[in-house]
Amino acid sequence: FSAWVWRIARNRYARWAKAKRKYADNIDGSDIDELDIADESDGVLENMIQNEQLNALRRELAFISSDYRNVVVEYYIKNKSVSDIAASLSLPEGTVKSKLFRARKILKEGMNMAREFGKMSYAPENISFINNGICGKDGEPWKYISRLLCKNILLAAYRNPSTAEELSIEVGVALPYMEAELRELVNATLMKKNGDKYETNFFIVSAEAQEKIYAHLAGITPELTKAVIAALEYKVKCLNENCPDWNGGYQPYDKMKWALLMDETDNIRLLMIEPFSKDDSDLSKIGPWGHTVRPNGGEWDILGMESCREHCPNFVGLYGCVSSPEEKNLPEIGFRQFHFQYRGISKNFHGINYDDGEGILSVAKGNSAKVDGAILSRLESYGYIKKTDDGYIPNILVMRKESAYKMTKDEKAEYDALCKKAVEISKRHYLFCRELIYKEIPEFLRDDVFQIEHACANIFDIRGAVLEEALRTGYISYDENADNRGLGAYLRI
Repeated sequence: FSAWVWRIARNRYARWAKAKRKYADNIDGSDIDELDIADESDGVLENMIQNEQLNALRRELAFISSDYRNVVVEYYIKNKSVSDIAASLSLPEGTVKSKLFRARKILKEGMNMAREFGKMSYAPENISFINNGICGKDGEPWKYISRLLCKNILLAAYRNPSTAEELSIEVGVALPYMEAELRELVNATLMKKNGDKYETNFFIVSAEAQEKIYAHLAGITPELTKAVIAALEYKVKCLNENCPDWNGGYQPYDKMKWALLMDETDNIRLLMIEPFSKDDSDLSKIGPWGHTVRPNGGEWDILGMESCREHCPNFVGLYGCVSSPEEKNLPEIGFRQFHFQYRGISKNFHGINYDDGEGILSVAKGNSAKVDGAILSRLESYGYIKKTDDGYIPNILVMRKESAYKMTKDEKAEYDALCKKAVEISKRHYLFCRELIYKEIPEFLRDDVFQIEHACANIFDIRGAVLEEALRTGYISYDENADNRGLGAYLRI
């Protein structure tokens, strides 16, 4: 009996579903005219269901702005009257009615439209970032730019400044969620709103430009690395002769070279990048660390890079901490560690705070007894210090600032000549990078001198290339079975 009853039920349902599908397939925007707007009677929602408009309406509600959507949802979905909506939104009833009429026109246009989502809706792209400065208290900008949705919103608005509705369709995200994301990105200063268009507030270097840059860099890297090493070795020779205790003697030279080579590469880079002028309005936005002042205590600037197929040298970042906030304007003092994205070295990198920075400095000055035991244990686990019978000593390169550049006049002239040779090689690559950046400047960033120079300076990244060439030629070596904690770390006092 049950099988017979279910068979009847199935046949009845099949006929009903077939008719329903046939009607639904023929629904278009003209049917929305059947929905009365200023109807104060009950049962609006039931009539919509009977007219089979609810699904079509919900679809289109995902793509109209909140200015209209809120009123439509209250009226058609929650079945509230015009007077109730007016009272709850503190609007005149006439304004509610006009919004409903305008919304109906927008919905009708959308229902008649063959919507085609952008490529990012089904094939999201990735962006990598270079971040300089101090993050905000809640981890800005990484709390945003590490999310795939935010990356694609930023990339879409960079390529083509767009309205919230256009971004919603391009990325394939309903407008209520898109509007919320855009508010956060604007508040974080990662985007700005220009009229009804949203624009990305930093540079994103195209894959095509990067491929050209990396190919050019590969061509100059052997010559550049040789020149950087020559300058470094001459400096070390002079330091060993003039002040043998310049490095503290806590680390073997083979390990020191990882930090020294990158530090010398940065020195060449700084000598090469020409200073640029900023007017007073630019300077007012720049904080004491030299980066743009951001909300929530942040001071940072970023550069985005599209994913590309060309080999990019292993990234080498630089992180660290001075021994106290008061020393933030003395970049030559304090703890630093180069962060090598090479094989297993990354796991030995650790971020430190002011207490850690002060602890390392105290150990280097022979005052480890004054440092809290928990800090000492943490620094020892990182490999930055080690325990001895007399207390703790550094386990990293320690350079004393007062003796770092003790050279005779002739030695200094020879060293400067070696640096100049490396600078000339670097400058060829920098000007190549700069030319490509200037070709890609979008209209909405054309007057932002600071961001243009930030982009040029950071896409010109020679640390990774020099590191790889030094490894290839054997100037430095890496043993993954050795204790590599503290590799690339150093302290200036």
